[in-house]
Amino acid sequence: MIAVVSYGVCNLGSMLNMLRKINVEACEASTPAAIEKAEKIVLPGIGAFDNGIKALNALGLAEPLRDRVVNGKVPILGVCLGMQLLGTGSEEGVQAGLGLIQGGCVKLRPPEGVGVKIPHMGWNTVHPKKAGPLLEKLDAPRFYFVHSYHLLCKDPTDVLATAHYGMDFTVMVQRGNIYGAQFHPEKSHRYGMTLLGNFAGV
Repeated sequence: MIAVVSYGVCNLGSMLNMLRKINVEACEASTPAAIEKAEKIVLPGIGAFDNGIKALNALGLAEPLRDRVVNGKVPILGVCLGMQLLGTGSEEGVQAGLGLIQGGCVKLRPPEGVGVKIPHMGWNTVHPKKAGPLLEKLDAPRFYFVHSYHLLCKDPTDVLATAHYGMDFTVMVQRGNIYGAQFHPEKSHRYGMTLLGNFAGV
């Protein structure tokens, strides 16, 4: 059973529907008790960094998430804002993140004259930087993005994949049982189905 964290700043329905479409058992998790029972966790998210972490804290979910992931070794997949919340913070706000990945988020700043617009919206190809279970059965994968900030990892070995949008930037991370995807697998058709299926099998 995968627990999808429900905290008011995520496209919960789309994620649950996609997981069920690939025959993966999934449930909504909006209480500490639900997090403490989770076998695997998906942390989706949309919007601003501070709003996201404040919403987690208001529901008392941040500490149970950290405990299950760090001490319980439960796999977690942060998606879009959820991936950013895995880090230590963001220049978008002032709140501290979950600190599961060392590194903070910064705004996408492509070089002047490259002709790309921020936010980064639409389909983009993901380039693996190391082997990982999330990338199995994915050949030249393309995913759907909507974001203006990206995570800068302090440890380059945490970077699982990058993409290019006027500049190279991190779009997937992995440290042990901690995974993150800057894009939206639930909106990425067969590529997203494969990635979520891979996470279900982790």
